[in-house]
Amino acid sequence: MIIREAKHDDWNLIWPIFREIVLEGQTYAYDPEITKGDAEKIWLADPRATFVAEDGGRILGTYYLKSNQAGPGGHVCNCGYMVSPKARGKGVASKLCEHSQSVALNLGYDAMQFNFVVASNTGAVRLWKKLGFEIVGTLPKAFKHPGQAYGDAFVMYKWLKS
Repeated sequence: MIIREAKHDDWNLIWPIFREIVLEGQTYAYDPEITKGDAEKIWLADPRATFVAEDGGRILGTYYLKSNQAGPGGHVCNCGYMVSPKARGKGVASKLCEHSQSVALNLGYDAMQFNFVVASNTGAVRLWKKLGFEIVGTLPKAFKHPGQAYGDAFVMYKWLKS
């Protein structure tokens, strides 16, 4: 598996992963009716950088990296990660997160913040904690699961500089 910067042509391979995860409705607060073009803007065009994990021409996962805020908050970046359901449980998310932290430091960021980690996504919460992120806030009933059940979301943070 290699992790490389995404190219425009990768979108057609990223889109099915994005679409399936959004339609599951368990981890991201994107509208399930999002168009392919709007999703591309969010995931590939607007961020400062987008990367893919690739193995034999197959995209296993992807992440974006962008500034979390401007000005005095510009030293903190934000990332979002998606792993193909077919590639889960193989360490892809861990490798993507470790890679993103290195890229963030190289781009001049001092910290990384996840703004909206769905609390019921226990695998992600456990992984982010293992990789040094702390829960710094809870957003009560901020995520509406399919079927109308409300769940909490966490804000998670890590200072990247030693």
